Amino acid sequence: MNHEEFLRLVDVIHRDKDIPKEEIFMGLESAIGMAVKKRLGVGEDLIVTISRETGEIIIEDDEGEFELDLADLGRIAAQACKQVMTMKFRESERDRLFDEYEARVGELVTGSVQRFDGDNMVVNLGRAEAWLPREERVRGESFSPGDRIRGIILEVRKDGPRVRIILSRTHPDLVRRLFELEVPEIADEVIDIKRVVREPGYRTKMAVVSMDPKIDCIGACVGVRGSRIKAVIDELRGERIDIIRWSDSLETLIMNGLKPATIHLENIYPDVDRHAAIVIVDEDQQSLAIGKKGQNVRLASRLCGWDIDIKTREEFTAEAMGRRDEPSVETVEEEPYLDPEPEAASIEAAPEEPTPSEG
Repeated sequence: MNHEEFLRLVDVIHRDKDIPKEEIFMGLESAIGMAVKKRLGVGEDLIVTISRETGEIIIEDDEGEFELDLADLGRIAAQACKQVMTMKFRESERDRLFDEYEARVGELVTGSVQRFDGDNMVVNLGRAEAWLPREERVRGESFSPGDRIRGIILEVRKDGPRVRIILSRTHPDLVRRLFELEVPEIADEVIDIKRVVREPGYRTKMAVVSMDPKIDCIGACVGVRGSRIKAVIDELRGERIDIIRWSDSLETLIMNGLKPATIHLENIYPDVDRHAAIVIVDEDQQSLAIGKKGQNVRLASRLCGWDIDIKTREEFTAEAMGRRDEPSVETVEEEPYLDPEPEAASIEAAPEEPTPSEG
């Protein structure tokens, strides 16, 4: 291989692997240096320099400077040089792939199902493979090799010579990214998604607010005849989505979050110390407010960040009456003093224990 061919090889590697030429030259210098040391048995102070313009390989050591022809290395040394170059190029490619996808954590990506590796689904993203673990897949969803699939990048890490890209279809941000894709007002920051809570495969609640009073945030997310929200629901394989209006008022947010149940503001009683709220509902609204297996109230609690306890008026009144009928601490303490038994008399006579009348 002459100098021109050597430079052309560098250019081919640069284009095919998308590795900066300087990294290629540095990798070649390191690999050739190791091969020369192995072939000639020279010390660690040997320096290999490749001319970026001419492709000439210059060797510097204790004996001076001389030019090297790759053919002089011999087959074994040349093979060692090739192995080192391959390793360094893979490391360089891995580092660039890691930097690229690590910066995209949280983004929505589209790929195709390539194969299954145990419980993991391997997804082809084009330039890289990604893994979709079973715990990040929605129960009931079924995919086959070749199917198109979307997910968000959950994590990127180096795993030996590879980059491990982890996807998720259960994360609430998947819903957020899908709406950003379908609703231009969200991408333009006219509508802000304040919070998304989700039980994957079943139901999502998403709170939104409009920065422009002329734009209805809920209507924009739903779209004409439900076209926008339908596209998201279809991608999530039928998962139910409740879009509610965000409010800085806790009571209003709780009222909105418990929809489709009808709640009245005056029937919401927050307890700031416990970070909890009691919500009184009509009997015919109780099942709607709680939801199937408690799903509606559970999601509303997560959306608001407060514990929510749903009660009917009758339940609330009965509990209040029960608390009022309970004996007080003072009444319980008085009972021994009213007992005529000798044990009670001895307690009453003890100077360290004053009677309630004395207190």
